[in-house]
Amino acid sequence: MPVAIITGASSGIGKATALLLARNNYKVSLTGRNVKALNELAGLIASAGGDKNDVLVTPVELSSEEAPKTIIDATVQKFGRIDSLVRMCSNIKRTCHVEIQINSAGILRAGPVLESGIEVYDELMNVNVRSLVRLTRAALPHIINTKGTVVNVSSINGPCPFPNVTYYCMSKSAVDQFTKCLALEMAPNGVRVNAVCPGVTVTNLHRTSGQDETTYSAVNCLFDLEKNSLCFPFQFLERSKTTHALGRPGEANEVAEAIFFLASEKSSFTTGELLRVDGGRGIMHPR
Repeated sequence: MPVAIITGASSGIGKATALLLARNNYKVSLTGRNVKALNELAGLIASAGGDKNDVLVTPVELSSEEAPKTIIDATVQKFGRIDSLVRMCSNIKRTCHVEIQINSAGILRAGPVLESGIEVYDELMNVNVRSLVRLTRAALPHIINTKGTVVNVSSINGPCPFPNVTYYCMSKSAVDQFTKCLALEMAPNGVRVNAVCPGVTVTNLHRTSGQDETTYSAVNCLFDLEKNSLCFPFQFLERSKTTHALGRPGEANEVAEAIFFLASEKSSFTTGELLRVDGGRGIMHPR
């Protein structure tokens, strides 16, 4: 059985990916900050017919200096190998190989540049970019050994500019360039590097960015593009029905399916791809 390390596994896309990989006979190493949520996820995997011995929970702050070593060492000690490191979703194999890495942990902070201090920029770049690079670098020697795969979770905010989330857009653009450049560097080693770029997806990300339940769950326009200012007159998810060509926001499991495709041999001739899983949000931008 292949082993996958999944960062940001406690909720949203990371959680959906963990459940999907477990159903497809992966051993999963789950990382994140919410210990309770990670343990609940491990229980869900077991209750769905998985072996509890095929699940490892490693609570960690991904941006901490010790995180990469902690995650990889714990996985190797538990499973004896690293087949894949999927950052968000990672697989790890018993001979200390990493075949797949999926990077999905991330944060969003909203606000115009003039009202967002450099500490907001630093936080976003640290969590969304620096921690991703550090864990990827730690995993790459193992991934090269198994000719594995890296899958990053980016955002439609990478290629498409939006006001009032400038720093977030910058961080996702960095992830996109990292993905494509690393794909070129790793291709001679037989390692594939790809990313998914979701549109608005029903997860906890917008809630933790400061939207209250009422604003989030119905939703309007997060931004008034004409006034270039934050506004929440309606509700964010309701507004998403008009900004996505398919008329709705995405579901975490839909993004997880795309990640599984890129992590598997089904995409064996695909590298450097930024796969949009956005319901047509990108082709309708700006709206």
